[in-house]
Amino acid sequence: MIGLARRLREAGVLGLNRRNAEYTLLYNQRRLYPLVDDKLQTKKLALAAGIAVPDLYGVIEVQREVRNLPRIIAGHDAFVVKPAQGSGGKGILVLEKGPRGLYRKPNGSFMSEAELAYHTGNILSGIYSLGGQPDKVLIEYRVNFDPIFARIAYQGVPDIRIISFLGVPVMAMVRLPTRQSGGKANLHQGAIGAGVDLATGRTLTAVWGNGVVDTHPDTLNPVTGVEIPHWPTLLDHAARAWELTGLGYQGIDIVLDRDLGPLILELNARPGLNIQIANRAGLGLRLEKVKASRDGLKTVEDRIAFARENFAAA
Repeated sequence: MIGLARRLREAGVLGLNRRNAEYTLLYNQRRLYPLVDDKLQTKKLALAAGIAVPDLYGVIEVQREVRNLPRIIAGHDAFVVKPAQGSGGKGILVLEKGPRGLYRKPNGSFMSEAELAYHTGNILSGIYSLGGQPDKVLIEYRVNFDPIFARIAYQGVPDIRIISFLGVPVMAMVRLPTRQSGGKANLHQGAIGAGVDLATGRTLTAVWGNGVVDTHPDTLNPVTGVEIPHWPTLLDHAARAWELTGLGYQGIDIVLDRDLGPLILELNARPGLNIQIANRAGLGLRLEKVKASRDGLKTVEDRIAFARENFAAA
């Protein structure tokens, strides 16, 4: 076991304890966490910096405001309901209006207005929030994903996760919904994670559960070698996130809308480490390389150029 741990460390594989001790603890001040833990604050920061996010239709902050929900969604055929301080995709509903006052989920099942109101109340109570604290409910634009993903995603909206360190994008993956994940782009719930070449934006190896896959289990189409549109813009958003929040180590989650292009979905001060499996590469060596070169990386352009040159697929 000790030998395995040594080999993993030599390969640059970053474990949870090391991530916490050497990166999140040292480079992410606790006072800044609310900027990313609260999706409403993140949205305001991005808009102030001129970075596009999904439109916000309304916010519900206390139980008596749940009755305002029909008015908030009245002019929208599709929408998303999410906890402001949720994590791991928990509590998020992606809905469109159906017959007889019902709301259709991505899997084709329906939800009544009463059930939607009950779910909204649960979000407010903190069931889905970090630490179980009382939460707010965000109602926002439902993303219509870019056509590039039509052949390699099941029902839900794929997203791209980029990990950034000191403003340098160091690793990326695209998360693809499956039937098993219920249409959600969450690896823990059964989505596919495909590594992305930082230089070109093309997908590399992909993992599903504990195995490596080349094709999507539901659509049977290849998930490797797909070139992600707007890649320079995605790298720009990831590089600028440092100035946006002040967090040195963070994950940036971006969706690609077919009409609006890249939209920042959320930022994360504690991004997971399974991105290393999707890329078959360790984060540790890349992070050390950034630390060693940080003095020469003065601008966003410098940091992006450094990432594309140093972290390209072999």
